[in-house]
Amino acid sequence: MNTSFTIQLGDNYIMAVEDSMVQARMLRHFFDKNNLNAIIYSTADEAYEAALKRKPVLILSDIIMPGMDGYTFCSKIKQNPNLGEIPVILLTSLRDPLDIVKGLQAGADNFITKPYDENYLLTRIHYLLVNNDIRKSGSGDMVIEIVFQGNKYLINSDKKQILNLLLSVYEAAVHRNDELIEAQQQLQTLNENLKATNQELDAFARTVSHDLKSPLVGVVGFAEVLIQEYGSKLDETGIEYLSFILQSTEKMKLLITDLLHYSRSSRGELSPVMVDMSNLATEITADLKKTYKDKTYTVKLPESIVVNADVSLMKIVLNNLLGNAFKYSGKVESPQIEFGTTQLYGNNVFFIRDNGAGFDMSKAGQMFTPFVRLHSDTEFLGTGVGLSTVKRIIERHNGEIWAESKPGEGAVFYFTLNLV
Repeated sequence: MNTSFTIQLGDNYIMAVEDSMVQARMLRHFFDKNNLNAIIYSTADEAYEAALKRKPVLILSDIIMPGMDGYTFCSKIKQNPNLGEIPVILLTSLRDPLDIVKGLQAGADNFITKPYDENYLLTRIHYLLVNNDIRKSGSGDMVIEIVFQGNKYLINSDKKQILNLLLSVYEAAVHRNDELIEAQQQLQTLNENLKATNQELDAFARTVSHDLKSPLVGVVGFAEVLIQEYGSKLDETGIEYLSFILQSTEKMKLLITDLLHYSRSSRGELSPVMVDMSNLATEITADLKKTYKDKTYTVKLPESIVVNADVSLMKIVLNNLLGNAFKYSGKVESPQIEFGTTQLYGNNVFFIRDNGAGFDMSKAGQMFTPFVRLHSDTEFLGTGVGLSTVKRIIERHNGEIWAESKPGEGAVFYFTLNLV
């Protein structure tokens, strides 16, 4: 779907309510890309108070949120005489048919299903803003009684509003049905291989830990002996070949370690304790400075950040993220790295910032996929497994991780940890 229009808001603004920080950042990117003036809130209570002070021209709201949910928020907007004409779009997965009835009762103007297509969302926003006919107060001329799953519900939305909402639901349902048919076929095939694959993965992890590491130790040892004891007898090409052997074995050891971490990151019981992330970062940074001793790194660390987490898994997280910061800022004149916390949408968020190579944000969604790299080995050595391992660990701690960057301007990795 290609859009051929622009939306001019002037001094007006769109209000969005989204408690997931990853989804909120996606919305922010969407609004900025389309030059839409928007303010994003993490709770419906906060958004409602803000709407009373400054009325938006449209509201985009998630449904499942802490505190006031999206339906209650929408109803509250529609029942307020000063706010009732504001179009409301609800973001939903439409997993429960009752969602539609609740949306009708709340007086919503549109459903947008997650994950949403940005062009479709832009089209819906444009439609609701230019069609003044559907900007009703939420109370129609009559009350409609419907029976759904044996229960009676009273609907008092305007008829055009109801029709628009149901058409958006139907369109989403048709699209979702096509996706489900395809997904069901894929799932059937995947389920047949899942048990065998998991067994093979466990066996592979055990093999990697011993059978692959042991020969590498021998290769590295003899290569180093050749350089030390027979280096004077080898020409420049021979020394270069031995250096290639050592570099290759180093990369192989790194890949083995990363694969083991990745394999173990989704299995085993978590052992949460109060972890001092500042102390962990200090220890890891000290080791990294020894590894990257050819450069003088300016590293800023917080005095004390304590969080409930699995300490061994947090070591893997910080090793990867701080290691990447050191690696990708190693070619700038004055590399600078910072680890700390900040507040985003009312939540405490960890961040690791560097001033290194950076990356293209259009490829940001690929970086957490195993074996996918945004830089070649000629630029920066790596395996493409570290970030996918970090993502698994963060998700096991009920958190989220995302990154922001521009090529040549460094990168910032954000993550949350929410173990109870």
